[in-house]
Amino acid sequence: MSSRKGRKNAAQMVRNQIAREKRRTRTIWTSVAAVAVLVIAGLIGWAVFSSQKSETFTTPPGANPPGTAIVLGQGAVTVDLYEDYLCPVCKQFQETSGATINQLINEDKIRVNFHPVAFLNRFSTTEYSTRSSAAAGCAAQGGKFKEFTDQLFARQPAEGSAGLSDDELIDIGAGVGLNRDDFGSCVQDGKYKTWSEHVTDDASKSGVTGTPTIRVNGKDIGDRSPEGIRAAVEAARK
Repeated sequence: MSSRKGRKNAAQMVRNQIAREKRRTRTIWTSVAAVAVLVIAGLIGWAVFSSQKSETFTTPPGANPPGTAIVLGQGAVTVDLYEDYLCPVCKQFQETSGATINQLINEDKIRVNFHPVAFLNRFSTTEYSTRSSAAAGCAAQGGKFKEFTDQLFARQPAEGSAGLSDDELIDIGAGVGLNRDDFGSCVQDGKYKTWSEHVTDDASKSGVTGTPTIRVNGKDIGDRSPEGIRAAVEAARK
């Protein structure tokens, strides 16, 4: 009798174990399915977001065909400058080598693609990098991109601050000869913020990880001094 009871208990234990395994298997597959749904939804969402970003940006006048930079000069050698208006090292570069860049443009030796990227928004409480980049697009619309850019670096705010306000940006634009009303409306409307995002995304995809980055005919140059830039340009012309 006890032997039959023992066999019955053993059989019940086996059935219970099988039931637990089935429940655990169902739970695992349910979790896998849920994760798969989330991954697929995420991929779809990212695809939609990326497609919307790429299709909705507004390119300012004076930009290159891909809409990733403002073009300055007509020379045979292409120089790509990737700079953030909040970047202190970019300001130093402008102070030490900006005149050389200008001279090479005036000598018709280089064509500059200036990419005003917004890498440093995290160092501003108002996303100043994006706001100033978008304002530079407004300055390009008014034909004063270079003059506005020079003044943005001359009056560069400190990292970690709110940056220059929109009103201050408008004052700078008016100071370099832009129509205050037209330029002010462009800045306040954020007309070129989507363009700034496009420029920044393209820079990241192009392998730019910091600012300033200077490329001569597509090659990064490490020596950003006036002598280094001239040497790189002369080598590219041969």
